[in-house]
Amino acid sequence: MNTKPCLLLADVKSIAAAAEAEALANQWIVTIAIVDDGGHLLWLQRLDGAAPISSHIAPAKARTAALGRRESRLYEEMINQGRMSFLSAPELEGMLEGGVPVMVSGQCVGAVGVSGVKSNEDAQIARAGIAALGL
Repeated sequence: MNTKPCLLLADVKSIAAAAEAEALANQWIVTIAIVDDGGHLLWLQRLDGAAPISSHIAPAKARTAALGRRESRLYEEMINQGRMSFLSAPELEGMLEGGVPVMVSGQCVGAVGVSGVKSNEDAQIARAGIAALGL
């Protein structure tokens, strides 16, 4: 039987703390979501002043990255290049930059989604959180 790593609560807390630190260092007011490999919400943190809609967008970006095993921005790019059929893909709602999968030894163990600032800045925050795991 195959085995694979999974995110532990301590990992999730490390990701969240590092992502929050990156956001605060840049004075970016965002919502941070962390999901497991099946897209199930493990953490949701809305910084003071973050737009209410960001608490829906961040988890959607994270779910999309986890289920697709790729950054959510790749779906956005495909759609922008004319592959409109991806708009009908089941379970993929957050097809905007800012969702980044957490990969361990080629296995997706979860994802981080961020919403609230420019999409590339959202992704920067997500990557900073993942970097805290030292992968």
